[in-house]
Amino acid sequence: MLFHIETLGCQMNVLDSELASAALIEAGFALAPSREEADLVLFNTCSIRQHAEDKVYSALGRLKPWKTANPGKMIGVLGCMAQKDKESIFRRASHVDLVLGPGQLERLPGLVRDIFEARQATKVLSEEPRPPLQRLEISLDRARSGHEEVRESFRKFDPHRLPEVRENRFQAMVRIMFGCDKFCSYCIVPSVRGPEQSRDPREIEQEIRVLADQGCREITLIGQTVNSYRYKSGERTFRLPDLLETAAGVEGIRRIRFVTNYPKGMTNDLLQAVRDLPKVAPYFHVPAQSGSESVLKRMRRHYRPEEYFELLQRIRETVPGAAITSDFIVGFCGETEEEFLQTKTMVRTGRFKNSFIFKYSERPGTKAAELYSDDIPEEIKRRRNNELLEVQDEISLELNREFLGKTVEILVEGPSGKGESQLLGRTACDRIVAFDGPTELIGEFLSLEITAALPFTLLGTTSFEYKPERSVAH
Repeated sequence: MLFHIETLGCQMNVLDSELASAALIEAGFALAPSREEADLVLFNTCSIRQHAEDKVYSALGRLKPWKTANPGKMIGVLGCMAQKDKESIFRRASHVDLVLGPGQLERLPGLVRDIFEARQATKVLSEEPRPPLQRLEISLDRARSGHEEVRESFRKFDPHRLPEVRENRFQAMVRIMFGCDKFCSYCIVPSVRGPEQSRDPREIEQEIRVLADQGCREITLIGQTVNSYRYKSGERTFRLPDLLETAAGVEGIRRIRFVTNYPKGMTNDLLQAVRDLPKVAPYFHVPAQSGSESVLKRMRRHYRPEEYFELLQRIRETVPGAAITSDFIVGFCGETEEEFLQTKTMVRTGRFKNSFIFKYSERPGTKAAELYSDDIPEEIKRRRNNELLEVQDEISLELNREFLGKTVEILVEGPSGKGESQLLGRTACDRIVAFDGPTELIGEFLSLEITAALPFTLLGTTSFEYKPERSVAH
């Protein structure tokens, strides 16, 4: 059986799709060359914003004629939207066969086989037309069940890592924890991803060693709030700085990143680990979400702007030259023009390498949807979004111009898409560099001189005779 997965959303979803693909392949399935040639089409979904959900329902609608013409084919909806919308997905798209939450992914191969075998049996037993067999498998609702029951309902899912299902064999994400207990008022993640659970550090280390043996050179430790990692073993409690030290000791790994961080969890020992471990990239993604104390209170972010600025100062004092990025939401419930201007001030003062800026999207089931009205008109959200982007673009360009004439080391990631000979790489501080070079460089570390700067990209050049460090198939 051939399968095809389409992924929307965050890095956690990208990793889930990779792991789901590996599990299906190990169970005897194979990747399809395209969606149209697949026997099984899966959508790994996101619920952070309404736009992401709308894209999935639109894609499902377009697939209905395909399914009608090929009734033996199967369609599945996985991930956060599956956990959030549950059986309503079947009501909106009756041709969907499987709805599977992120805490049930380990069951995917077995469920697909169950549905297929049950249909074959139905055909044998009766020639009468019957409605298609559909399966819904989700984790328990946090609001209606006990903590331990909910925790156990989000099942462990750590299949073998297969390099052929990663976009780049030399880069990999490693999940160190999943779930979230922060309950920010605007966010659906605690409901759809479940309680915070940290993986055993021995399992994480073994996975990193496997990746290194497969030729991986850069890893990214990921978690919903990655710096909340805690694992108790006997008398010892392992935290993120301990994992960074362990990962740095794995031979073959050259660069280590970690995302995404919660501001209150940015401890001094974590900053010192980044400073003292040469393999750990001097890059911090620490979402602020707003520069207004009153908005942060409505968001339930549990820190004040002054505390966030103090964090920025600590990062820059401890790790000189570190790149810092952030997230901001504009048009949150009740946001006044003065509160928005406070966010603009934070962006100007914070001088982030870049910021991911979003218009507020109300999520049913969150505290914000329950307590506040989504009362900011769309045109005001759009205007504030554009204004904040303009401020950030100016800062990004200014910071990038500081690299002119300097030499940087990049990991070459692949073609830029803007020319047959142009490649893209990324510095340790997460700056994208475009340059002309042969495709044999993909997967290698390379030094470049920066010759031009744009808000989102640096341009580089080098003169060298290419001598690969290693022999690894890309």
